[in-house]
Amino acid sequence: MAFEDLLNDPVIQKYLHELVGPTGMPVAAAPPEGEVTDEELAEELGLELNDVRRALFILYENDLATYRRVRDEDSGWLTYLWTFHYDNIPENLKEEMERLLEALEEREEYERTHEFYLCDVCSIRFEFGEAMDFGFECPECGSPIEAMENDRLVEAMEWRLDQLKTELNADVGN
Repeated sequence: MAFEDLLNDPVIQKYLHELVGPTGMPVAAAPPEGEVTDEELAEELGLELNDVRRALFILYENDLATYRRVRDEDSGWLTYLWTFHYDNIPENLKEEMERLLEALEEREEYERTHEFYLCDVCSIRFEFGEAMDFGFECPECGSPIEAMENDRLVEAMEWRLDQLKTELNADVGN
């Protein structure tokens, strides 16, 4: 998939925004062809050099950019030449979805297998053991804590899990 196609996808735009934040988004949204220095990017985009470097290193940490160092023979200064690799984005998103799926499965299991109690005044939720330890009274305000139904939460998690599994299977087929 070409850079332009990737960058027009709202999911990928959001992913990049989550990675580099609003100050780094101009760097992520305008990847040049070939190699470029951080100074060139800062000048071209009208950004602070530190903001450009921060965005570049975040992209590097997520396998979306690489660099090579070149030493100036006269001054001894190192110059970093950056290259963008956005063809890794689909795989990164898939891995992110797999992590989300695993975390959501664990949380759904926890919600399904535990009994909860709630203080209506403070909106603090307790597991059964905690509620029993506190004598079914809120330690913050002293109000009684009542059994809490979380069936709707579990159902919502199951629905989202089904969606994620469907999306991941669709990605595997591509």
